[in-house]
Order: sequence, then structure tokens, then C-alpha cells
Amino acid sequence: MANEKPESSDRSVVLGDPRGDHYRLRPGAVDMTRPPLPMQQAEIAAQPENIVVDLRKCALIVIDMQNDFCSRAGWLGSLGVDLTGIRRIFDPINAALTAARARGIPIIWVNWGVRADRTNLPAVVRYPFNRVGCGVGLGDRFAGAAADRPDADSRVLQKDSWGAAVVPELAARPDDIYVDKHRISGFCDTPLDSILRALQVKTLFFAGINADHCVLATLMDASFHGYDTLLLEDCTATCSPDFCLQATLHNVRFCFGFTVRHGDFVTAARTGA
Repeated sequence: MANEKPESSDRSVVLGDPRGDHYRLRPGAVDMTRPPLPMQQAEIAAQPENIVVDLRKCALIVIDMQNDFCSRAGWLGSLGVDLTGIRRIFDPINAALTAARARGIPIIWVNWGVRADRTNLPAVVRYPFNRVGCGVGLGDRFAGAAADRPDADSRVLQKDSWGAAVVPELAARPDDIYVDKHRISGFCDTPLDSILRALQVKTLFFAGINADHCVLATLMDASFHGYDTLLLEDCTATCSPDFCLQATLHNVRFCFGFTVRHGDFVTAARTGA
């Protein structure tokens, strides 16, 4: 994120990300003024009311679109979970990613990245993923691997494993921003808040899974931290019953922010002033 970019016109160097927090260094002085970038205003159709945002202060956060959750050869697939609804959001997410990149909106992937020793995972975090104590949960060795799983001997959602990687159907790029999480919320014990503040981001669009678990918890924490929170409702899914998704949409609209269709986000990103 921190880049040094010489500028021949004033012989200065930009120290930091010019989209957000940065210094300009020149011989004999450090410029700390951080001139604001011109506003890029866009109105977006949303529920419960339409919204107006500054696209320069936005980020797109995509949560848990990982092989162990979304691939048929992954952990949930091996347990017989129906992934149809999850895989249905691939195309809308890709459309949102394309529009965000074209506008220069930062893309942040927030994913489980379990330590090999699991020393930072308390029992209360591990229990929902292995309720009977003899199954396969967070960081456990994968069992019953599908024939097309490339690392049948890996551990579930372990950092740097195939299962923890973003599914190849989504257009993740090396120059996107990646945050490993170790809780249902992507803000707890992670650098996510520091990254957003360094980028001087105020408004967050959310996509990913599961809508009623990690997406909602991260969105709620974002609201508690003072960010504007916008759920891309057709870029979000869950393997819970449908009433859980409907309750999530209601809670976001009623308490924590707004919901937006991905097509309206794409249009705003393309046409915003």
C-alpha cells in the first residue's frame, strides 16, 4: 500500500497511498497538508431510501468467497451443503468488481485465514463449526476430500491453503487488499479498520457469504465504528434457510444501513460525477 512515487514537476515524493493518508516529501520539507481529492458524487437507488455517496470515499468489501465455502470440492461441498445459492452470486460480484476497479474503488477481500496452530481461536469460536466434537471444523484436517480437491491433506480454511483461497470464478487480483480474519466479524483482531482509515474511506459496500453470519457481523461492526454501510443484496447469499437472509436484509435496512442492488452500484460507479 505504501508507495513512493516521484513527481518531476515539483521534485516531491508521495509517501503513502495518494488516494488516502500520505505525505509529500521534498528537499528540506515534509508536506502534511493532504489535499483532498475532488468529490465524485453518485446517487444510488437503495432501501429504505436512496443514497448519495462520494465514490472517492468508498470501498468494496467481499467476505469469505473461499474454496472451502464456495467450491464443490471444498469443505461445505464435502458435507453435502447445497451451494447453488452461493454460486449464483459469482456473476453479480464480478460485475461489481469490474465497476469498482474502473472507478478506482479499493477492493478488500476479508477471509478466514486460520493459523496452523489455532492458538488464537477460543473454544467459543471453534464450537459452531464442530458442534459434536468429532467432525471436521476450523483448522481440522480435511476428510472425505473430493477427487478434484488439489490438497486433500490440507486443513479447513488454513491460511495459504487451497481451501482458504478466493474461488477462481471470482476476479481477485494480486494488487487487491487481503485481510485474514479469525472471528465471524472481519473487524475483530484484524487490521481492517486501520486499512480503511489509511485509505480515508467512509462508505463500505458489502458482498459475500454468509449473509446472516460473517457478512452481517462485519457490517454491524463497521456501523459501530462509524462507517456508512451498504449491503449489495444480490451479491450476498447464505446456506441458512431463506428467512435468515430476509431477516438480515430487514436488520440492515432498519438498524445498520442500506441495501443496494448490484446493477445500481455498477451504474453509479460508471456514471458518478
